[in-house]
Amino acid sequence: MKKPFVTLEQLKDIVKTYPTPFHIYDEKGIRENARKLKEAFAWNKGFKEYFAVKATPNPYIINILKEEGCGVDCSSLTELMLAKALDYKGEDIMFSSNVTPAEEFMMARELNAVINLDDFTHIEFLERVAGLPKIISCRYNPGGIFTTTNGIMDNPGDAKYGFTKEQLIEGFRILKDKGVEEFGIHAFLASNTLSNEYYPTLAGVLFKLAVELRDKTGVNIKFINLSGGIGVPYLPDEKPNDIMVIGEGVRKAFEEILVPAGMGDIAIYTELGRYMLAPYGHLVASAIHEKNIYKQYIGLDACAVNLMRPAMYRAYHHITVMGKEDAPCDYKYDITGSLCENNDKFAIDRMLPKIDVGDLIVIHDTGAHGFSMGYNYNGKLKSAELLLKEDNSVQLIRRAETPEDYFATFDFGEYFSKLL
Repeated sequence: MKKPFVTLEQLKDIVKTYPTPFHIYDEKGIRENARKLKEAFAWNKGFKEYFAVKATPNPYIINILKEEGCGVDCSSLTELMLAKALDYKGEDIMFSSNVTPAEEFMMARELNAVINLDDFTHIEFLERVAGLPKIISCRYNPGGIFTTTNGIMDNPGDAKYGFTKEQLIEGFRILKDKGVEEFGIHAFLASNTLSNEYYPTLAGVLFKLAVELRDKTGVNIKFINLSGGIGVPYLPDEKPNDIMVIGEGVRKAFEEILVPAGMGDIAIYTELGRYMLAPYGHLVASAIHEKNIYKQYIGLDACAVNLMRPAMYRAYHHITVMGKEDAPCDYKYDITGSLCENNDKFAIDRMLPKIDVGDLIVIHDTGAHGFSMGYNYNGKLKSAELLLKEDNSVQLIRRAETPEDYFATFDFGEYFSKLL
């Protein structure tokens, strides 16, 4: 059974100042997890984690990871701006985007970020709009189905990302001829995997590719970026990944493939978001309505605006009714929000303890792709974000939106003063 990192007593105190709904993050858990990742890859002298900013774009959270030695993986102009505000620059920034506007490449070049190109045509585009850097990375898509001994992981051949192998070979040759001196290889072939095999298998593919690229193009490959894909157990009975086993598996592939090829100085990079943050965030809401028609419904003061994954993917997020952790789960509920869409449900036919109006509800594993995927449909406002610090104090790290925020983009016109 999943256990919240915050107690009912703590939440009762918190809601006196910060009303529900809100996202809350666990600083202690975040730091411990970042240190464990670093330990798992300590065998590689150049190892660096580039936290995927898209997962949780909050400067207070990112600064914690910066203190733990992490760089940032950015994919948009505003994410680059956030990195700049946190004093990231140069090779501490990985810029991996697709269908990239010129202004984003220009900003990445201004920060001297490591640019990871998504498409063969972007070579000419980047050179024209911002110039080519001395170090560059390209994203690889092998096509087909990606499998491990555990079976099918995902379907890269159906993904919009990356170069084919032939494009990668030709692209490296072109970039070398144009003066690029150091190269990286990047690939993201599966999402949210619960398998210790994923990273080692992916590493083997990329390590062999690196040797082939070196031999065919003569380029100097500086790093291999395994990107993200290490998942977390959303279901309470799922077995979590073992990052130490994963790191050791990558090390073995490194020793078997790269070291004999004379490429033992290559750095290993990761771009983890979900693994770094998801288990260390909760969405906290209150039960505000009960409805009994053809099913039993509990309505929360949160909705898909606050956590989109269940509505978008039918994703499972575990739910704890605070104070009733040991009560029997003998009621079947749909747990819903208030949007005018029938998919605005955090759980469907979920067996839970009896829920009463006023109960505090914790929705687990929202620390990544939770708040960040929110939107403003129905004019709903996004919640506050809080940080549970290591000393158990609570810090506001993003205030809740207000109607003034929602209407702010009408400030040019005649209706603005009437709206507020």
